[in-house]
Amino acid sequence: MSSADTVIAVLRTGHDNLAGLVSGFSDEDLARPSGAAEWDISQVLSHLGSGAEIARAVVQAALAGEPSPGHDFNQAVWDRWNAMTRRERAGGFLQANENLTALYESLDMGTREKLRIDLGFLPAPVDVASAARMRLSEFALHSWDVRVVFDEHATLAPDATAALLHGAPDLLAWLGKADELDGRRLVIEVTTTEPASVFALSLEAPISVDFDVPERPDGTLTLPAEAWLRLVAGRLAPRHTPSGVVAAGAADLHLLRRVFPGY
Repeated sequence: MSSADTVIAVLRTGHDNLAGLVSGFSDEDLARPSGAAEWDISQVLSHLGSGAEIARAVVQAALAGEPSPGHDFNQAVWDRWNAMTRRERAGGFLQANENLTALYESLDMGTREKLRIDLGFLPAPVDVASAARMRLSEFALHSWDVRVVFDEHATLAPDATAALLHGAPDLLAWLGKADELDGRRLVIEVTTTEPASVFALSLEAPISVDFDVPERPDGTLTLPAEAWLRLVAGRLAPRHTPSGVVAAGAADLHLLRRVFPGY
């Protein structure tokens, strides 16, 4: 399986699992506060649904050799979804995300390898694997925002975690807030499980990770890989932190939560 094949397969599994849950939601469920600050569950589904609609249009434009739709198109999509009722958002999400997933699945091997997609916010077009992985990152984390409402111990799906752990492009410089470091420059040795990995988190502007781990890091952090992904996405609040997370030295969880406030 190519990288694109793997990510597209994980997108399908994720869609089917979340769709099965959403299909059974009552109106009261859709109105519940989600794991995303200031959004109810229907608003999370609106974000995922509108994002799927925009992503599908972007992929279709790349296939046709045309420019990406652009901000005006995106804004019109967001305005339409924002005006929907909660029930319409749920139904719209089911259809829009199915459409995007099916479009990715329809791409033949050659297209998956050669197509370049202009996402509109990166310096250059990316390949199918990278575009699909960025969608998977958004999908997996916002799926958690929905599922954690019903299970405070919810975790990211293992297949999504494996696909995202060291996936490109690296957005830590965008996710992290180096101002919270107050001028400090720290290197944290991060050890993950399921899957296992060891890497260095450089806490300085721009925040980044690499596999050149110093002999004497400023701190160490050991945690499940899915918890690492939730940490850098602002979703590792104390009540959602697994008991096996171990932080030592400068790897202070309170500091890391400020550096990675989420979105």
